[in-house]
Amino acid sequence: MTSSETRDPFRIEKVPFTPSTVAVLKRGVDPKHVDWPVVYTLADSREIYVGESLNVGNRLGQHLETAGRRHLGTARIVIGEDFNKSVCLDLESMLIKWFAGDGRFTPLNRNAGVVDADYFDRARYRETFEDIFEQLRAEGLFSKSIAEIQNSDLFKLSPFKALNADQSAIVEAILDQIFDDIEAERPARMVIQGEPGTGKTVVAIYLLKVLADIRASDNTLAHEEHSPLAEFFVPGHAELLTDFRVGLVIPQQSLRASVRQVFRKTPGLDPKVVLSPFEAVTYARKHGPFDLLVVDEAHRLNQRAPQAAGPLNGMFRDNNVHLFGHDDAEYTQFDWINKISTHQLYLVDGAQAVRPADVAPETLNAVVEGARVDRRLYRLSSQMRVAAGQDYVGYIRQVLAGEPIEPQQFPGYDLRFFDDLGAMHDAIRERDAEHGLARLLAGYCWSWASKNDKSAIDIELDGQRLQWNQAPTDWVHSPGSLEQVGSIHTIQGYDLNVAGVVIGPDLYFDPAAGRVVFDRNAYKDPRGMTSNRQRGITYTDDDIAVFVRNIYAVLLTRGMLGTYVYVCDPALREYLRPHFVNTLS
Repeated sequence: MTSSETRDPFRIEKVPFTPSTVAVLKRGVDPKHVDWPVVYTLADSREIYVGESLNVGNRLGQHLETAGRRHLGTARIVIGEDFNKSVCLDLESMLIKWFAGDGRFTPLNRNAGVVDADYFDRARYRETFEDIFEQLRAEGLFSKSIAEIQNSDLFKLSPFKALNADQSAIVEAILDQIFDDIEAERPARMVIQGEPGTGKTVVAIYLLKVLADIRASDNTLAHEEHSPLAEFFVPGHAELLTDFRVGLVIPQQSLRASVRQVFRKTPGLDPKVVLSPFEAVTYARKHGPFDLLVVDEAHRLNQRAPQAAGPLNGMFRDNNVHLFGHDDAEYTQFDWINKISTHQLYLVDGAQAVRPADVAPETLNAVVEGARVDRRLYRLSSQMRVAAGQDYVGYIRQVLAGEPIEPQQFPGYDLRFFDDLGAMHDAIRERDAEHGLARLLAGYCWSWASKNDKSAIDIELDGQRLQWNQAPTDWVHSPGSLEQVGSIHTIQGYDLNVAGVVIGPDLYFDPAAGRVVFDRNAYKDPRGMTSNRQRGITYTDDDIAVFVRNIYAVLLTRGMLGTYVYVCDPALREYLRPHFVNTLS
C-alpha cells in the first residue's frame, strides 16, 4: 500500500545522517522539520534508534553530538499531515516494540517508561501505523510481519513496553523504594502479587532495563523525555547504581531460556544474570553477593524436597552448608535468595504452585505478609493476557474447585467446549492459521514415553495419537509444536492466542458426592506427588489435588483470544459443559 492510499496521509523521508544534511533540516526549508510533531529513526546495518520531536532538525543535531548515536548513518523522518504529539508518542512506542520483537536491529533506546495512554481517534491512527510499518518493511527495516512479531517472545517479553497505569505506578513506587533504600544503606524486601496475565514477568524485565538505563545515562537528552520515569534520570542516581549488581532468578527452565534471548537482544541487559536458583548461588560464590535479586514466578522456588534432576539434591545440601554453615531441611530457596542479596523483589501468585517441591503455602504467605507489614507489597490487578477480563481467572479457579457458581458469559472471548479431541485439534489448527500461537495443552495424565523414544506415542484418545512437547525450551515456537501437546512445565509463564486444553482423567466428577475428585492413579508427573522424606511430609490425595487444580487453572488461562476445552471423564464433562460455552459475539 502506498502512502496515497492510507487512511491518514504521511510521508517517510530517508536522508543521510550527516552534519551537512542536518544543517539543511535545521534551516527549516520545510517548516515541518522545525515546527511539527514527527517520529524518526536513526540506523546502521545492526542498530536502530527511534525518537519523536517537535523540532527534528535540532533533535538530530543533538544526536550528532552524542557518542552513542553519531555512528548511525541513515535517518528516516515520518511526517503525518494529521499527527499530533500524542500520536507521535504512540507511534514511537509501537515502532520500538516492533523493532525489538523483529530482531533485525538492536534498539538503542533507553527505557524511560511510556504509559499506554488513550487519545482521540487512536484506533484510526493505529491503522496508519500499520501502513507506516509496511513501508518501512518494504525498505528492509523489518524482516517479519506484524503478526509474526507480536507472536514472538522477543515482543511479548520485551522491556520496550508501554505500561498500563497499574504497572507504571508499581514500577515508580519500586524505583522510589530502591533509591531510598540505597541512600539509607537499608536492606529491602519487596513483593509484587498478581494473578495470571497481569504482567508480572514484563514488569520484572522492564524494571531491570530501567535500572540499567539509569546507570548508563548521562542526561544529555533528558529534556526531551515525556515519561513518568524521567524523574529517575537525574544527576546522582546513576552514581548510586555504580557497581550495583543485579540478577533475575527464574525457576522454570523454558521461561528462563526465553528471557535470556530477550536480554541478548537488549542493550544494557546481560543474559548471564538470568539464573536458576541454583545458578544464582554459584554466581554469588564466584562474583560476590547481589545488590538486587528479582525473582519471577517466586511461587516456583523450591523447598527441600526431591528435585527434578538427581544431582540437584546434592547441590541443595551443598548450598545450605555453604550459605548457613550446616544443612537443615527447613531451609528453602527463599533463604538462599535472601542470603546472597541485599535487596529482593519477589513476584508471586500462590495459586500457581504446581508441584510438592514448590515452597509450602505457609512459607510463601509469610513472605507476602512480611512485605505487607513493611508496606512493601504491591498488587497487579489489570488483566493483560486474557481478553475475557479479570473475572475470567477467578471464575476458572472457582469452577475447578467445584464451588457453586453460576455459568458466566464472557462476550468477545472464544470459549468453546468439545466432545471430540480430534474436532478440537482441527479447530486449534484453524486458529493457528488465522492468528498463530494456537496449541494443545493437557494435564500430566500420560507418561512421557517419547522423551527417550522419539517414535513413541504418548497420548491415545478419541482416535488421536499424539506426543508430548518435544522441545524442552521455547516449545510453542518449535517446529511441530502444533501437532504436539504442551505440559504445564513448558507453558507456565507464556501466552498463547488460543489454548486447547485437555482435562485428563486425573480429575473426575463423583455424582454421589456431588464434587470434583482427584484420581492419583491417573496422574503421571513423576515429581508431582512425591512425598518429602527430608521434611517428613507425606502428601495425601487432597494435597496433590490442590496442585492439579492449580495446573489446570494455569492451562485454562493461557489463551489471550480464546480457550477450548475437552474433558476425558464423561461425568465431569457434563458437569463442566455449562461453564464453558461459546461466547464469541
